[in-house]
Amino acid sequence: MDDLTPQETAVLDIIRKDPFAGQQEIADALGVARSTVAAHIVQLMQKGHVLGRGYVMPSPSRAVCIGGAVLDRKYHARQELVLRTSNPVDGSRSMGGVARNVAENLSRLGTDTAFVSIVGDDEGGRTLIAYMRERGIDVSQVIVSTERPTAEYAAILDKSGDLMLGIADMSIFDLFRPDHIDRVWPHLASASWVFSDCNPSAETLAALISRRRDARFKLAIDAVSTVKAARLPKDLNGIDLLFMNIDEANVILGRTGRDTIGDASEAALALQQAGAVATVVTMGADGIAVAGPDGAKTFAAVRANSVDMTGAGDAMIAGTLSRVIAGDDIYTAARTGALVGTLTTESEASVHPDLSETFLQAHMHRLSDLT
Repeated sequence: MDDLTPQETAVLDIIRKDPFAGQQEIADALGVARSTVAAHIVQLMQKGHVLGRGYVMPSPSRAVCIGGAVLDRKYHARQELVLRTSNPVDGSRSMGGVARNVAENLSRLGTDTAFVSIVGDDEGGRTLIAYMRERGIDVSQVIVSTERPTAEYAAILDKSGDLMLGIADMSIFDLFRPDHIDRVWPHLASASWVFSDCNPSAETLAALISRRRDARFKLAIDAVSTVKAARLPKDLNGIDLLFMNIDEANVILGRTGRDTIGDASEAALALQQAGAVATVVTMGADGIAVAGPDGAKTFAAVRANSVDMTGAGDAMIAGTLSRVIAGDDIYTAARTGALVGTLTTESEASVHPDLSETFLQAHMHRLSDLT
């Protein structure tokens, strides 16, 4: 608690012993004015040691996910796709959005998780909020807007499950502004890790990265797409863990090439040199490259019986973060994350319906099979 003054520490100690202690009671115990105690409590909220009125104490291992909450529509081709004509498909509807998927995966893996996003005041928005709440995720900071509808995404998949075309209405995220970061700051400051996708605006991402530099939590970011990756600042300082695929990394770095896993390794190191503490660059079936404190390391992809690739990257992120939060180094965590991503491809859902810590442990031998 190096960020606390001696008096703030004394106030926090009293609150921990008695969360129902009143401000005057705390003031009398410390021999200070009640107004002084009130000011200290405000600072404890801003620094993330207290979540709000009633002195709710944060979990020691808590993640907050910021970004996309989307209604997903998937259309899986029954045969080879033919352009400019009608194609027979099997259609389905589910909950999606990178940050939303990461939040659900984290919660299923046992991490105390909160979700911050913006949805429309419509059936889709209410469905998304209810679904997340039912899975034990804190959705108290989700914004409901009457200005635009809840985001939607449609994916066209070929018969092997690979994405051929994705279309999206994400305009509602333009309403998620930097002042929303200020509004939810106590919830972010109390987290051990904050994850954001790049659905928020460049200004909002810049505000989050800037404020993180004076906060206790660590910040992870996923690029989402080559277009949205451009919302990241050139200076990546303030980002503790950055996730990208090779195409997104090349756009950010202004480089070309994606032929070998060595190319991903070079990109991971370049992103690290641009300011990110650690980076994970993915190349699908060719594996992942991880740049951390011991330089760049590459890992083969976990063999899969893939059904649908949708959500695999989000699951990989959540699996990595859950293990980092548990204390694993970034290299070990990313390998486990890759396994979670593989398991997700073996399900038709964007988030594997059977995912849990027990389910993951039952498949850990598949990592050993690679060595």
